[in-house]
Amino acid sequence: MHTTTDEQPAATRPGAPPWLPPAGAFWAGRWRDGAEAFAVHDPEDGRRLGEVADVTPAEVDAAVRSVAAAVWGGAPWPAWRRREALHRAAELLGERRAELVGLISGEGCKTVREATAEVARAAETLRLSAECTGRLTGETLPFDDTARGAGRLGWYTREPVGVVAAITPFNDPLNLVAHKLGPALAGGNGVVLKPAEATPLTALAFAAVLLDAGVPAGRLAVLPGAGARAGRALVGHPLVDLVSFTGGHRTGAAVARAAGARKTLMELGGNNCVLVLADADPARAARAVVEGAFGVAGQNCLSVQRALVAAESFDDFLAETLAATGRLRVGSKRDPLTDVGPLVSAREAARVGAWVAEAVAGGARVRAGGRREGAFHWPTVLSDVPAGARVTAEEVFGPVLTVGAFGDLDEAVALANATDFGLQAGVFTAGIDTALAVAERLRVGAVMINDSSDFRIDAMPFGGPKRSGVGREGVRYAVEAMTEPKIVAIRRG
Repeated sequence: MHTTTDEQPAATRPGAPPWLPPAGAFWAGRWRDGAEAFAVHDPEDGRRLGEVADVTPAEVDAAVRSVAAAVWGGAPWPAWRRREALHRAAELLGERRAELVGLISGEGCKTVREATAEVARAAETLRLSAECTGRLTGETLPFDDTARGAGRLGWYTREPVGVVAAITPFNDPLNLVAHKLGPALAGGNGVVLKPAEATPLTALAFAAVLLDAGVPAGRLAVLPGAGARAGRALVGHPLVDLVSFTGGHRTGAAVARAAGARKTLMELGGNNCVLVLADADPARAARAVVEGAFGVAGQNCLSVQRALVAAESFDDFLAETLAATGRLRVGSKRDPLTDVGPLVSAREAARVGAWVAEAVAGGARVRAGGRREGAFHWPTVLSDVPAGARVTAEEVFGPVLTVGAFGDLDEAVALANATDFGLQAGVFTAGIDTALAVAERLRVGAVMINDSSDFRIDAMPFGGPKRSGVGREGVRYAVEAMTEPKIVAIRRG
């Protein structure tokens, strides 16, 4: 049984519901409550869900040092044991699905349907991570291909980078944590996780899953923190070998400055566009766009933010889009019939509302939605949005879709590329040659043909150019980034 720092069993902690994690943080092989704490609330109704540690820089230092000691001086953790632990963790996610769904939908912004799907995806991410342990192979090197290599033979292997610092966002509090911890552990690393301030309970519960599955306690730390204090201390720590961050591009820039000259992986968001060409079925495209724009209340880096439609199809597409948007049910996350729940906070909902109001003041027309109550912002469709409005220039990260028309394909591609982001895009067309030609010209990390931008499988290399990030996630590609080649060369005789 996991215990807190005062050695009291977690189940005996006064007032602690059985589904809460054992304590407010985990490091140096033990569950701990830390010197400071902050409360976690449900954004829907403000209900207090629990309390977690607000780790101090000194506690971050202790955690990183303990993980580094386990990686470089602890017992070996061979690949087959890593594979077994990750497979077992995937099984445990299924066994604990109900409590994890409760945590994800309680502290975060996902409906119970969305949270249930996330648990299944996180299990798949762990299974993919487990299978990567057998792919950590090297090769022999052709020393005799040069005169200077005469009398030598050698090879390289893939070795762990060491200590991975992982910082995760609120919108996928389980699967995005799995996308960092699964590959890091598969590669033989230790990992120190700083989860999003809004959703630390899910991360702590996931840590309990990993420990129960056989991950060595010394190789894992979970350090919640309010504000930027813990994150700064973590990414700047001299014993951290790689920083993996998912979040906004401004925070990403600050993380890069704090990390300095070390390896980084960053996914920094998108401003994703879907092109609907004249030969596309407007009803099919509209259904996909609405689903991609308003899932998780638009709080998804892959959300459709801009729909660009051939002028001759614009009216039909807009009518179908408004009809599909009108069918969405806004309500409590706990209601299985809800399609769109709250944003992560009332403050974020107010920000989205302010961006919409700014666009309207510049001439945009509200075709649907535009309403806000507390942390809820109704799915909103805007047309006639002025150039430069934040709802088209920045990542909204809320339930807002802008719809505009284009005259020809050159204009469509130019408009789609006219953003500082380049994560993913979608193209609807009946012509495969046209689709491939457009895909070639779009400056993004992935193009979904006859689908919205909001699609990903966890085996994909995931990321994009421009301000959308550095490197690629996706399990296999993250494992490669979190390991590095080591050469061994022998001089004979």
